[in-house]
Amino acid sequence: MPSPGASSAPRLPMEDSYLELLADTLEQMDIPARSQFLQRYFQTTTHLDLRESQCLQLWEEMLTRRKEMAEQVGRPVSLKTVLMDVLSSAGLIRVPVLLEYDEFKKLQLSAVTDPLTGLYNRRLFSESFEKELNRARRYGLPLSIVILDLHRFKEVNDKYGHPRGDEVLRAAATTLRKALRTSDSAFRIGGDEFALLLPQTDAVQALALSRRVETVFAETLQSLQLAISVTMDHGVGTYPQDGELADQLVRVADERLYRLKHANHTRTRAASERSATAVPPVASPPAGGAIPITTGRTPEQSSTGFEAATTAAAQSIANLAESVPEAPAVYAIQRKAERVSMTGTNAYAVLGDTGTRRARVLDLGFGGVALELEKLEELPASVVAVLHVPILPPVRVYLRPVWSRQTSEGTVRLGCQFVS
Repeated sequence: MPSPGASSAPRLPMEDSYLELLADTLEQMDIPARSQFLQRYFQTTTHLDLRESQCLQLWEEMLTRRKEMAEQVGRPVSLKTVLMDVLSSAGLIRVPVLLEYDEFKKLQLSAVTDPLTGLYNRRLFSESFEKELNRARRYGLPLSIVILDLHRFKEVNDKYGHPRGDEVLRAAATTLRKALRTSDSAFRIGGDEFALLLPQTDAVQALALSRRVETVFAETLQSLQLAISVTMDHGVGTYPQDGELADQLVRVADERLYRLKHANHTRTRAASERSATAVPPVASPPAGGAIPITTGRTPEQSSTGFEAATTAAAQSIANLAESVPEAPAVYAIQRKAERVSMTGTNAYAVLGDTGTRRARVLDLGFGGVALELEKLEELPASVVAVLHVPILPPVRVYLRPVWSRQTSEGTVRLGCQFVS
């Protein structure tokens, strides 16, 4: 506590405090971002177009001059005074205008964002990645990175022109902003390439989010009415199992992204070759009735053209039928995508309008969900439920029970299909 006779330090005026904030902010930026910011700042204050290197030099001169003036007068000197002194001495100052705080924030934001999509740019991605990685190491938490790019995007530019391609890029940015939590960050790191930083997110959760992004993106593109099917492919890298350094995680995510793209290209070509062959439709479940987990038909008779015929989906079906000793079960309703296991999470569903019944969520897919109940209950043909799963906000859905079976632990496993 100062003595009664001691003089208190003079409080800086508002505009000088603003420049102090400017100095603190620039100190935290890397050199490329700092030079870009200063170029725009000096352009606004002096109405001159200066080179980035010249702006950096002027700023260093201001900091040096500030120290000299403070020693001469024996007290701190505001950056406002130094700013006017250096720019006047250099013959650069024309109109001594200082930015309002809102304008300052706009300048700061424009230095780290992509002007087309409004997402953060590659420069901030590198900086943010290192910070999140250090935090994950310090607290022993998982961190996932997702690299995404747009499949067949170049065809859109070639067929419709770049303005339409820009609409696709903005649709991708809108999708990412809708899908992410407040703690997540989305970046545009290339032409049609994006990245996500997902703190406290393991590989299973990151994969679930990536697949949700693909689905939402496809829905968002419908309004553009494109004849070309543009999709968003993804690759996931997770700390610490995939690496402990940023470049290692980016490399792993890139490799997985391009493996997925190759698989998609192969599947697209195969589908084109089979386009002349008619594929029988999948039978719809009878209203109000449960469908057994197995059917009397052979796998050949039950085959459809969906992705359930791929190796990944076939393995998922085998996993769900692990307790059946006979040959792998065949579902009456084929899956359109592989399920994501929710085992080890606190995912649950609240059933019914009253919200008195709960069930564990065992796995989740785009077409349905598997639940675990304490006992078999009579359920109507359509059940309203609220799903609580990691990453996603609570989602209200309608479920149609499709199959059920008793587990070795005495509980009941119930497979449900999403219905509109």
